Amino acid sequence: MLPGDPARVSVIATTPPFRDAREVAFNREFRTWLGYLEDRPVLVTSTGIGGPSASIAVEELARLGVRVFLRVGTCGAIQPHMKAGDVVITTGAVRMDGASTHYAPLEYPAVADHVVTAALVEAAGRLGLPYHVGITCSSDTFYPGQEREDGFLGSVLRRFQGITVEWRRLNVLNYEMEAATLLTMCSAMGLRAGCVTGVVDRHDAGGRIDRRALRKGEENAVRVAVEAMASLLHRESAG
Repeated sequence: MLPGDPARVSVIATTPPFRDAREVAFNREFRTWLGYLEDRPVLVTSTGIGGPSASIAVEELARLGVRVFLRVGTCGAIQPHMKAGDVVITTGAVRMDGASTHYAPLEYPAVADHVVTAALVEAAGRLGLPYHVGITCSSDTFYPGQEREDGFLGSVLRRFQGITVEWRRLNVLNYEMEAATLLTMCSAMGLRAGCVTGVVDRHDAGGRIDRRALRKGEENAVRVAVEAMASLLHRESAG
C-alpha cells in the first residue's frame, strides 16, 4: 500500500483489520510499516510526492517480491458535482508526468488492474462512502500543472491555461501526482496496481485545502483501501 505522506503510513497500518503493525524502515521520504491482513504480511510504504520518488519505491519493493500495489492518497476534484471527502477510484490516468515515460512511450496507456479496481469499488459500496470511478490526471507539479494561479508567479504557462476546463469536458475526475507513474510502471512490469484517493479540495472553489477537508478525504481513502486489500487477500486465500 502506497501513501505519499510518511505520516499516513502508521495510520493505514493500524486501521482495522490490520494487526501487529510495526515500523521496519524509514529513510528520506520512504517510511515502511509491516502489518497483517488475513494473516498475510502487507507493507505500507510512503512514496513521497510525485512520480520520480514513487518509481524508486515501486522498483525496490518489486525487487523484494511485492506484486500488488495500491496507491492511497488525496486529490483535487475537477468535476463540479464532487465534494470534499468523496473517494475517487482511478481506472486510468492522463500521463502529464515525466517519470512514466522512462518505462513506456506516451502512447502506452496508464491503466489500473481490473481486479484491484473492482475490489476498491466493492469496498466503497460496502462502507457506504460516496465514490466516483474514472480517469485521473497526474501532474508533475502541484501549481502550474494543475492550473493553480496562487503560486509565486501568480500565473501559469500558456499551455496550461484553460486545461482544467478541457479535462472537465473530457470527464477527467481529479488531479493528483503519482497514479500515472504507478499504473504505467506496473502494467509494463507485469505487476498489478490500483489507486484510490480522497478529495480534499475542488478546483472551482479556488483550490483551498482546510484541515477538516484534508482529514475527511484521507480517512475515507484509507478506509476504502484497507477494506479492498483485505478483500483481495481473502479471495486469494479462499481460492
